Amino acid sequence: MKSYVPDVRNVNTLWAGVMVETLARCGVNHAVISPGSRSTPITMALVQHPRIEAIPVLDERSAGFFALGIAKQQQRPVVLVCTSGTAGANYLPALIEAQESGVPLLVITADRPPEMRACASGQTIDQQKLFGGHVNFYHELAVPEPGESLLRYLRQTVLHACERTLRPHAGPVHLNAPMRDPLAPDPDGGAAAAGAGGIDWESFFTHLRRVDRDAQSVSRAVPFRADAAGVIVVGPEPQPQPDVFVGLVGDLARILGWPVLTDGLSPLRNHGAEVPNLVTTADTILRHPAAAARLVPEVVLCVGGWPTSKVMRGWIERSPAHILMFSEREDNRDALHGRTQHCSGLAALAQVLPAASGRSDFERQWAGLEQACRKALDARLAGIEEMFEGKAAWLLARHLPVDTPLFVASSMPVRDVEYFWPPNERRVHPFSNRGANGIDGTLSTALGIAHGAPLPAALLTGDLALLHDSNGFLLRPRLKGSLTVVLINNRGGGIFEHLPVARFDPPFEEFWATPQSADFGLLCAAHGVEHVRVRDWTHFTELVSSLPAAGMRVLELQTDRKADAATRRKLFAEIAAGIG
Repeated sequence: MKSYVPDVRNVNTLWAGVMVETLARCGVNHAVISPGSRSTPITMALVQHPRIEAIPVLDERSAGFFALGIAKQQQRPVVLVCTSGTAGANYLPALIEAQESGVPLLVITADRPPEMRACASGQTIDQQKLFGGHVNFYHELAVPEPGESLLRYLRQTVLHACERTLRPHAGPVHLNAPMRDPLAPDPDGGAAAAGAGGIDWESFFTHLRRVDRDAQSVSRAVPFRADAAGVIVVGPEPQPQPDVFVGLVGDLARILGWPVLTDGLSPLRNHGAEVPNLVTTADTILRHPAAAARLVPEVVLCVGGWPTSKVMRGWIERSPAHILMFSEREDNRDALHGRTQHCSGLAALAQVLPAASGRSDFERQWAGLEQACRKALDARLAGIEEMFEGKAAWLLARHLPVDTPLFVASSMPVRDVEYFWPPNERRVHPFSNRGANGIDGTLSTALGIAHGAPLPAALLTGDLALLHDSNGFLLRPRLKGSLTVVLINNRGGGIFEHLPVARFDPPFEEFWATPQSADFGLLCAAHGVEHVRVRDWTHFTELVSSLPAAGMRVLELQTDRKADAATRRKLFAEIAAGIG
């Protein structure tokens, strides 16, 4: 590691330099910075550090989700920096998502020193615990001073903050950083003596190491017999090493002989041949009451959280099954409140499992229904010529380039992926904001995933989610990579068409569906983004089979949300009836 040379032009440059050097040695390599005066020393130190990419983003709300996307891609803490006042408040939606979905973010909000608070000084609010309970750890740093004892305190506090973004579970951390003038790197003589004399900078940082998650072992004995009627349920939580995760689940399925019910956002569907007993149509199968009753499990082994499918979650919730929920997080991850034991150490689980003696009747039932449902779904989708939203997800699974990072927006897109995404061998790497399940920051998060990614990325989104984060287009000039946006434009909130309230119009159309008439071609033109109106499915297949190496483009499919809702209901009813 290159020797550290302190910037002793003033107290703030020394302080910010120690802060940023600590961040870099802890493994931080991205900082997303919004403009402002009070954060000047920290911004300068980040911009000048050779191992940190500093990215300017005007809108703090968009910046938060952009950083979230980078952190999802890197599985490393990403730093967010803003000035004092209301700037930091705009990070809240992204931090809530980071907390709920376990993404490491380190927010540093610059602040006025204590003597400038509560006296009507400009751009000053109460920033103490600004994000409430939505962070893993909060601390207000001391006002910068040049003494060695306080610089050691700063170093260790920043180290601890980095650790808390990952342990005991990943999530956001907030440091509030008050600073006095001068904020610019003008010499003031106050730091020179402390910075140049008395501190052994060669040894000051040597104990710091890259911060990583701690490995844990299986914490509880396996409470079931070898011949139990069990299922492995694999949810949508992001997997930093998809290949390793797929291998682990495949080993469990081979040992137990259990069906693997996998969410559309799990990497398993994109490594279909590597996992035996894979079930991708459970949502459809379980819509048939008799089939759902026959298939009630005795044991559920859940990895990656509960699935998106409301049908599947309700089926599990109603069952008397014993549940083993594997998660490295220590908080309660079982929203179904089942008979649940929380365990960690999935990699060690295979060593303590009872092995199946042969293929069970329970697994054969699941396999037969999966084959019948998948064949029927694929045949019906292949025959649909009109622009049906669900077919876009089905075709993406078949035609996206191998290893594509794909971000799927919440609401209807994520459900169409769950319903229709078939098993394949394309190793698509799925991402989503399913911690809080909101549409906030959809475009900005996808751009963060695309930024610096080794391969072109894609986003599947609806029109309202894209419009809700249209400021994300301002990031286009900063994008180092490629993002293709597949836009399902049904002129409103398609997911609400499936709710009981859809029968009550008015006020349904105006207050739930919230129809819009935005011209996405003009919106894209305003930001210098390529826009393509998809003509038909052949055109769509050509466009997504090969993704551009750099830049942004939007592929717009215009659909009819009411007709699509009716098509989904008809498909599910016909196929479920056929398996009875």
